[in-house]
Amino acid sequence: MTEHDTDIDFDFFEEEPATEEASRPERVVRRQGPGGPPRPPRTPQNLTPLLRLIGLIAFAILIIVLLVFWIQSCQASSKSSTYKGYMTKIAEVASSSQQIGRQLSQDLLAPGVKRTQLEQQVSGLARQEQLDVNRAQGITPPGPLRDEHQAVIQALQYRVSGLTGLANALSTTASATAVGKAAPLLTAQMQRLLASDVIWDDSFKGPSDAELKRQGVTGTNDSGGPLVPDSTILQTDELASTSAMTSVLQRLRGASSAGTGCPCGTGLTSTKVEPSGKELTTSTQTDIVVTVDMAFQVTVSNTGKSQVFGVPVTLTIEQSKGGNIVKHTKIDFLNPGESTTVTFKNIPTPNFGAPATIKVEVTPVAGETFTSNNSADYPVLFSVA
Repeated sequence: MTEHDTDIDFDFFEEEPATEEASRPERVVRRQGPGGPPRPPRTPQNLTPLLRLIGLIAFAILIIVLLVFWIQSCQASSKSSTYKGYMTKIAEVASSSQQIGRQLSQDLLAPGVKRTQLEQQVSGLARQEQLDVNRAQGITPPGPLRDEHQAVIQALQYRVSGLTGLANALSTTASATAVGKAAPLLTAQMQRLLASDVIWDDSFKGPSDAELKRQGVTGTNDSGGPLVPDSTILQTDELASTSAMTSVLQRLRGASSAGTGCPCGTGLTSTKVEPSGKELTTSTQTDIVVTVDMAFQVTVSNTGKSQVFGVPVTLTIEQSKGGNIVKHTKIDFLNPGESTTVTFKNIPTPNFGAPATIKVEVTPVAGETFTSNNSADYPVLFSVA
């Protein structure tokens, strides 16, 4: 056996390379001292960016929500402004047209006016009304109110037509011998004016009120008036009656022949307290039991030869203490020889047990000279039921 033969390595297993774990330093675990509180678990380091992302997303959502609310608020404000601005313009036209109606009533019922003079006055009112039509046509309505706006124009055009026709009818009556045959000519034109009031109410005001409510627009117009304006050219429907136009023609013919439309005026006929129906007297004290529905009915007669309209009537309860109670109303229209009754309701509670005076006054009309029958003082004593 040679020396080389004995130099044999018995490496049955190859040496494995040192693992990565062997190269890592061992973590030293610190042990808690006796009696110390346990340490809270550490927050994972990769959770902080996630929380920041969630916060940014929530903030972005909040900004979007606020922006949406702001846009909606601006849109609602703009819509309300548009509707109110439109109604303000319509209110100006409505007021102008209504003033023409008041002037028409005064002209028709004015004592002493002659036919030719009245014809010229009515023609002038027709020209004024045409200006209102032109103004209305120049107003642009909000989209949902296009049909209602056309109703405004139609109502005003009816008024122009009625006034123009009334002026022409007055001219025609100059050659008419019978008042009974001429009066229907005037009545037909007055009916046009009455129809215009119906169109305004039914085709403009009612539908406009409903549309604005649907749009959520409330309050007043830009001038502080009603959101949807009224407009009536006839102060009372009675003016569109044949009896009213007959009286107008009779007065016109009387003025042409005698130069006057009077005597004219009204007279206080009676005053009753409701619900008892007891009539008050000026000579003796009337005991009145106060109820929640207490009211006073005042009857007034047209003692003249001319029609009257818009006559103010005032009822005053004069008391020794607590101040007087004053109520007002008006007589819309009253033909010669006819009577009407106005009612004063919602009377505040008067003083009990002390004498009081109820004073009723009917304002004299133009040209009225005999006024002693226009007022009365009634002594009364109020008591509790």
